[in-house]
Amino acid sequence: MQKLSIIVPCYNESDTVEVFYEELTKVEQTIEDMEFELIFVNDGSKDDTFEILERMHQNGCGLKAYSFSRNFGKEAAMFAGLHKATGDCCIVMDADLQHPPAVIPKMVELWRQGYEVVEGTKIDRGKESVAHKLFAKMFYSLMNKCMGMDMSNSSDFKLLDRKVIDILCALKERNTFFRALSFWVGFRSTIVEYETQERIAGSSKWSYFSLIKYALSNVVSFTFWPLYLINVIGAVLLVVGAGMGIDAVISFFRGHAIDGYPSLVILMWLATGGIMSALGIIGIYIAKIYDELKARPQYIIDGVIE
Repeated sequence: MQKLSIIVPCYNESDTVEVFYEELTKVEQTIEDMEFELIFVNDGSKDDTFEILERMHQNGCGLKAYSFSRNFGKEAAMFAGLHKATGDCCIVMDADLQHPPAVIPKMVELWRQGYEVVEGTKIDRGKESVAHKLFAKMFYSLMNKCMGMDMSNSSDFKLLDRKVIDILCALKERNTFFRALSFWVGFRSTIVEYETQERIAGSSKWSYFSLIKYALSNVVSFTFWPLYLINVIGAVLLVVGAGMGIDAVISFFRGHAIDGYPSLVILMWLATGGIMSALGIIGIYIAKIYDELKARPQYIIDGVIE
């Protein structure tokens, strides 16, 4: 019999995990000839998420759960689930029901047809704010250009075949970007469209600051484009500097050398800003290299329910 692993990262989801389990159970009953493995990964929740999962397990709910020693981030939680998954395929989804379990049978059907990556694609972004939608559009537009892949409607909600899971788990990098890596590995893929559901409880864990930090980290982790941008900035400053230099020479021979002072100030301002920006970008890449070289584990498991 085929086996499906469902990986559910959790962070402060005490109000949702039980409802999620009930909804998932209803869907499981509609899929024939399939064994299920439900894996919850508690990403250092500050509430009693893990205690609730432990109680559910004791009450006969067929689930496994792993708890981190602290909050390591959703990327680490998803990869921890991939490392623990034993199914022929797996689905990664959120516990807040914004990823509808009702889509799972369609994903499994497409997998059985031979697709190795089934991408959950949002029809809309729900009731997100205008600023949030604009930020998401800008981020994915940037990633599309940098990677040469269309990630406009990508999400963490997707099904992966066993061979894809094994390849992702074999990667040595610590700073991962799950959405992009599932594109990067290739294989035969397709999409399933779904409507973004409203959270059944609580609020989003992502602030604008954390989204910006997440976006910057992923851009640096997956493309060298910012480094190439330094060359463009340098070329622009060179042209501007040459123009201002010519202006200064002309002003000198005209006897109005003092008139070039504002140009000199602007040139120094541009050059200093360009240099500092370039050093900042290089510094981020060096920090990433340093972080990878330390080879610390991506996560630490402190509690296990099996």
